[in-house]
Amino acid sequence: MTVRVQTGDFDLSSEIARLRAHAPKVGAIVTFIGTVRDLNEGEQVAEMELEHYPGMTEKSLEDIVAQAKSRWDIFDALVIHRVGPLKPLEQIVLVAVTSAHRGEAFDACEFIIDYLKTQAPFWKKEQTPGGARWVDARVSDDEAVAKWAQA
Repeated sequence: MTVRVQTGDFDLSSEIARLRAHAPKVGAIVTFIGTVRDLNEGEQVAEMELEHYPGMTEKSLEDIVAQAKSRWDIFDALVIHRVGPLKPLEQIVLVAVTSAHRGEAFDACEFIIDYLKTQAPFWKKEQTPGGARWVDARVSDDEAVAKWAQA
């Protein structure tokens, strides 16, 4: 299990190669990459700045991955989340999960990103033509997490 919060970008190919290295039992790798959009709530977004609470954020992400590992038969998981100022099209987050079979990997990956969006202490501020604004939590993110309580 690897969790990193960083300002620098990440390379998907390199990260997947590290997950696969010396792991012949891996039959499935599922990834999710979140990127900065140029439009949100009807306004152009010139930049998004992500802030976090160092130490607490990493612990929260580790706890989320541990929950996924306890629910599904997965081998490994990787979460990389960027902080600082980011422009549209830039990568924000990578979640990658390995398992023997795709079903477990898909479910665990979706669970991790759903909980990351609602439980991890990150704050987002967008720069728009109308000025800076904090991004509020979305009802759809809460609904996504609620489905896992029923699963």
